[in-house]
Amino acid sequence: MREGRLGYNRANKRYGLLSSDLWIKNGFHCGETMEVLIDEEWIPSRMEMNLSREWYLVGTPYCGNLEYIRVRIQE
Repeated sequence: MREGRLGYNRANKRYGLLSSDLWIKNGFHCGETMEVLIDEEWIPSRMEMNLSREWYLVGTPYCGNLEYIRVRIQE
């Protein structure tokens, strides 16, 4: 598993996964799976976009600004 935080990549207009300031993954597409840290528990989720064109994480309270949310992905 690779762990880091979400950051917005202006080059491709997608959220990606950062470790420090380096891209682990430079952009997620709709439907891509990950685990999100909520209250010290890893919750399975996936990246999606709503009708207002806001990114959100399915099954979590996170929508819109996803900067700094801790996530991990399979390598």
